[in-house]
Amino acid sequence: MNHGTALHMKRRSRVKKMSTTLLQLLPHNLRLLRPARSALFAGSLTSPLSSLSLSTDRALSSLSATRRGLPKEKMSENGMMSRAKVLTIDTMNPTVKKVEYAVRGPIVQRAVELERELSEGMKKPFAEVIKANIGDAHAMGQQPITFFRQVLALCSYPELLSDSTFPDDAKSRACRILNSCGGNSMGSYSPSQGIGSVRQDVARYVERRDGGVPCDPDNIYLTTGASDGIVTMLKLLVCGEGTMRTGVMISIPQYPLYSAALAELGAVQINYYLNEEKCWSLDITELQRALDEARLYCNPRALCIINPGNPTGQVQSRECIEDVIRFAAKERLFLMADEVYQDNVYAEGCQFHSFKKVLFEMGPEYSETVELASFHSTSKCYMGECGFRGGYMEIINMDDDVKAQLNKLLSVRLCPPVPGQALMDLVVNPPQPGEPSYERFIKERTATLSTLAEKAKLTEQVLNTVQGISCNPVQGAMYSFPSITIPEKAIKEATDIGQEPDMFYCMKMLEETGICLVPGSGFGQKEGTYHFRMTILPPTDKLKVLLNKVQEFHLKFNQQYS
Repeated sequence: MNHGTALHMKRRSRVKKMSTTLLQLLPHNLRLLRPARSALFAGSLTSPLSSLSLSTDRALSSLSATRRGLPKEKMSENGMMSRAKVLTIDTMNPTVKKVEYAVRGPIVQRAVELERELSEGMKKPFAEVIKANIGDAHAMGQQPITFFRQVLALCSYPELLSDSTFPDDAKSRACRILNSCGGNSMGSYSPSQGIGSVRQDVARYVERRDGGVPCDPDNIYLTTGASDGIVTMLKLLVCGEGTMRTGVMISIPQYPLYSAALAELGAVQINYYLNEEKCWSLDITELQRALDEARLYCNPRALCIINPGNPTGQVQSRECIEDVIRFAAKERLFLMADEVYQDNVYAEGCQFHSFKKVLFEMGPEYSETVELASFHSTSKCYMGECGFRGGYMEIINMDDDVKAQLNKLLSVRLCPPVPGQALMDLVVNPPQPGEPSYERFIKERTATLSTLAEKAKLTEQVLNTVQGISCNPVQGAMYSFPSITIPEKAIKEATDIGQEPDMFYCMKMLEETGICLVPGSGFGQKEGTYHFRMTILPPTDKLKVLLNKVQEFHLKFNQQYS
């Protein structure tokens, strides 16, 4: 063996000892496998050192990850190492875990399971599940407006324009909408703010509704239902940290969209309570109480109003709206007016007043200073077209720089669904007197609203005959929110299993009657009171069955737990 060969062997021996020492220093589960060690000594002096460096880096990287508390890899059944999930319940966005949405919560999930069990032939004490948990009109049997569906059919399949069974006004309306779409197709993107001609029609509708108060189409934003506009405005409003974090005032009871959106955005929810003893009216002294208390721990910046109310069905008087506007002006609050039920007003003496109309009739002191966003939708009223996700919002007195940021934010989502925009156009620009579709449209619209008014009255009357249930008049919208008494024995049993008492009550009702309602705790309520929300949307004959079952269940429940 010559001197060069001997030196090479000596170096190889030294490298081998060094690699063995390093591997012994590492935890057993992080040592590299034997094939890597074999490769270490298979090549030249330079090659094994590179392999050693790479292997050691990987091992140390794994060691660092372990020390940082990251999930460990596990051995799967087939003997292979399974990678830990990047996204787990512990590593996901914590604000999302705070989001709750009662109208599609656990009780509704159980209702779906019961429907499946019934379809599989399982025996239940009822023949069907009646869902009165959500304001989905067509799912409850409400029929769509013929003119709306005709125009949407023509827009979706323009070859039908040559079909003589479609009225001429439906065809002309479809052509106008298609001419506003890129490539004359609803399958094209629209501008992010919405189709220009539709926004113009919305502006003219708002002017007619508000007795001539001007409306600028540039202040109209078409949205994916009203919810999209509401969440977008909240995104703009939320900022700050600690005691300067944005607070948003919402009514209690409230529609869970608001609490869910505020939780997701990490904003502070400020509760103000509606007055159940006065038909769920809004009291300015209660607003002031909630605001003053909230200023100790956050920065209140917005006030949300739902009128007509959800879940409580109240309709605000003009005097109340004026008081709210004065309050918002005095306290420098951004007003958000959720007015999606504006056609759903039933009670005598009640009338819908838009916040914008009242604002402008109060004079420049308010109309030129109070910041307002109002929202409307195709999903409620006499339309009930929830699935098309059509809506709009109008902004008043928004800062120009903020408006530019709003436009930027909306451009990220490209555009709201174009069929929903087309439907919104038909809602604000329906058939006019003298046009072929006018009489049928008025007949269908009137019949739908009249039936809803009858069901609102029926619901109130029947529920108020039940001892232990008290239901305010359903003045508007499409829900009742009755107060219920729950015996102490039932409250204790609910508490023992970790349920809210009214959730316990509603779940029992579902299991025994097939009636799916939403507990009041999902909407918020004063401590010590219990409610449920139910829609008035089922067909009249089915609504009567529902109300009778509620009546029977409540009496049986109270006897069982008394």
